[in-house]
Amino acid sequence: MAEYDLLVKDVKVVTHEQDDPFEADIAVRDGRIARVAPGIDAADAAQVVDGRGRPAFPGVVDAHQHWGIYSPLAEDTVTESRASAQGGVTTALTYMRTGQYYLNKGGPYADFFPEVLDASAGRSHIDYAFHLAPMSSGHITEIPDLIERFGVPSFKIFMFYGGHGLHGRSSDQSSFLMTPKGERYDYAHFEFVMRGVQAARERFPDLADEISLSLHCETAEIMTACTKLVEEAGDLTGLAAYHASRPPHSEGLAISIASYLAHETGLPNINLLHLSSAKAMDAAVRMAGAFPHVNFRREVTIGHLLADIDTAHGTGGKVNPPLRPRDDVEALWRHVAEGTVDWVVSDHACCRDETKFGEPRDDVFLAKSGFGGAEYLLAGMLTEGRRRDLPLGRIAALTSWNPAQRYGLRGKGAIKEGLDADFCLVDPDKTWTVRAEDSESAQEYTPFEGFELTAQATDTFVRGHQVLDAGKIVGGPVGKYVHRPVR
Repeated sequence: MAEYDLLVKDVKVVTHEQDDPFEADIAVRDGRIARVAPGIDAADAAQVVDGRGRPAFPGVVDAHQHWGIYSPLAEDTVTESRASAQGGVTTALTYMRTGQYYLNKGGPYADFFPEVLDASAGRSHIDYAFHLAPMSSGHITEIPDLIERFGVPSFKIFMFYGGHGLHGRSSDQSSFLMTPKGERYDYAHFEFVMRGVQAARERFPDLADEISLSLHCETAEIMTACTKLVEEAGDLTGLAAYHASRPPHSEGLAISIASYLAHETGLPNINLLHLSSAKAMDAAVRMAGAFPHVNFRREVTIGHLLADIDTAHGTGGKVNPPLRPRDDVEALWRHVAEGTVDWVVSDHACCRDETKFGEPRDDVFLAKSGFGGAEYLLAGMLTEGRRRDLPLGRIAALTSWNPAQRYGLRGKGAIKEGLDADFCLVDPDKTWTVRAEDSESAQEYTPFEGFELTAQATDTFVRGHQVLDAGKIVGGPVGKYVHRPVR
């Protein structure tokens, strides 16, 4: 019997622990990395793959996706996990909540979340887990059970949901949120969520470092007022209009409020999601200085790093928070270079053409928010990162190690003995043009249409199973739900 199930020969292993890769082979046994060393004998392995000297990156841990938001979860789990594997993603953390979209129902998570698990089981080509949003007071009481029973230690607040519509106009939020009669989704609720998460950290001290709260930081009142001003003026259209309707200082103010609430409630593990602008990053850095006892983590999306309001392909680039002008894109890259960004994600939310666009098609305020992009995450980081002299090891930290550590994925995030055999091989010299028709996603368009990228994932392995071979999806769905934190 062979000592190893799989041996990938002749690769350059990329690690978060150093800037430059090192030459080695990767041996896999029982789904885990058994050995990383040069010159491992091919005769010791049941299957041998020639890495052809290519970089081997840790499988991307895409910590921000939205499976099931616009299409049935069972369908999204198949197609969007395939798109993820196409881009070198081996683990997706996808947000889920009660209310409209997703399963379109309210009620306790004790009833809701098993339906989520059933709908996704046996369908994913990559490993996956969920973040959950406590939308009601009852959900707050469920937090300990969600951690202990279901393995969900990461939670989310959408700061604008109580007073502003998801797609850009105010709407009846009570019916949208499906919260119990008499309850409000407001700053007081956010405070109580923080107290509930902190109480859970105290209840489970051994897991406390991996129990955290994420926040979508935008301010409803400012966005409602600015949306009205933009529409009444009528001099802006498209993504420029949407950017102006949800201005960067709305992000900054929400970050400041959330940070003080974290200070007030004693909750140290705060994740500031998809920071999109210079003002948002400025507020995040200021709050970290003001409250050094709060362990802030700062997230940026590949969409906000690649596209701006002028280069994105049409109103398909509508997303919350919006794509910004080029000056904001460059500001985000400066923060990446300075180390004030902790991880980069896709915020992948597949929205098919017939769902995305209103009538007229170019009215940005009628379009739905969100788009896919997991298939471009690593390639985009390598394309722009190398142009800006960002070390490969830093890219591995941003796309794999850092989110894995924060979110309790103890067996993932690095090519290291004992961890899951999640990794991807990359052609570092492949120049290609983004075309939506080439994606495995069910989304028929992309705001990155026509972008030229200069690296591409060619082979993806999930716990030693090859799910992408020479750029093509192979085999059936091998992904598993990850109960976190892994004890």
